[in-house]
Amino acid sequence: MINQFANRTAQVTISVITTVMLTAPVLLAQEAASPANAGTKSALQKWVLDGGWTMMFIGAAIIGFIALSIYNFMTLTKAKFCPSDLKMALMDHMANCRVRSAIELAASHPSYLGRMVAYALPNIDATRTEDLGRDQIEDAMADFTTNENRKIMTWINFLSVIAQAAPMLGLLGTVIGMVRAFSTLSVVGSADPSLLAGDISVALLTTLWGLITAIPTIFTFYILKNRFSSLVAECVHTTEEMVNAAVATVNADTLYAKIPEGIAV
Repeated sequence: MINQFANRTAQVTISVITTVMLTAPVLLAQEAASPANAGTKSALQKWVLDGGWTMMFIGAAIIGFIALSIYNFMTLTKAKFCPSDLKMALMDHMANCRVRSAIELAASHPSYLGRMVAYALPNIDATRTEDLGRDQIEDAMADFTTNENRKIMTWINFLSVIAQAAPMLGLLGTVIGMVRAFSTLSVVGSADPSLLAGDISVALLTTLWGLITAIPTIFTFYILKNRFSSLVAECVHTTEEMVNAAVATVNADTLYAKIPEGIAV
């Protein structure tokens, strides 16, 4: 289900980016050729189109930021990682040493916790009553988180790429604008503001939009990264609690036998 949504989101994003890249040059040409715009400029022309062709790539980065943010916020939810109903049911099974029932229940649930438990609990060693083979269970949990986290973090790390690429795109537009400005200055031979305004606007607008794109993307990246780490930590802690509950049940008689005399239970 998650993969289908991811593929659909990627297809929509690619379609929108392609449309923007194909239509933006036409809009730029129309705006530049229209005499009606010689005296007054619309907000679109003034704040976006005057930035030049570099704005197409910054616009693609903005669309990618929005699409990835929506997808990740929809994916990183408690219901998809550690749902309360599944947690309670698994804890009940493990507290009563119904390991096979816990594995079957976990395997039927698509959540992160369900898949982790279904992967880790088959490593329980019933012959080791003192800890039920805790080291083997923890190794299995580590393997699971390594494999699963890599796939999920891929979509979060794309935000980091956008956050780093957007200012560079803005800098590229700035350099292009300044090169054109100095080229115009060398041809004309005088610093005519009306001739340099277009090139300077490219230099300023691309830097502006590059920073506007990068700043919220950085915050969103770290918010999602911390949210993901918190959800994974909760799943790991829950699985450890299940194992502890099973170990406590298996060793209940031994545990109570070690209680010092005079301590009420």
